[in-house]
Amino acid sequence: MSTRTTETTVTFERPFTLKALDGVQPPGTYRLVIDEDEILGVSFLAYRRAATMLQTPELSVRGGLVQSHLVDRADLEAALEGDRTAAPAP
Repeated sequence: MSTRTTETTVTFERPFTLKALDGVQPPGTYRLVIDEDEILGVSFLAYRRAATMLQTPELSVRGGLVQSHLVDRADLEAALEGDRTAAPAP
């Protein structure tokens, strides 16, 4: 079985929380790493998500340590949706 890894970024305009992280996280751009495992036994190339990892601190912080946190995909998507639909800050 082969695994593929995709790296991208997500941006939060407002502070956010995730169940996998301690406390409120500051707004910023964060690196997102997604691992997917190949599904064997089908007649076409297909993958299933095996892990979603969010790296902290945000990319704008220089010289700090980066930690990877295994996060729940649905929790992350809900936080991103909440960030997009929140009222603008006064």
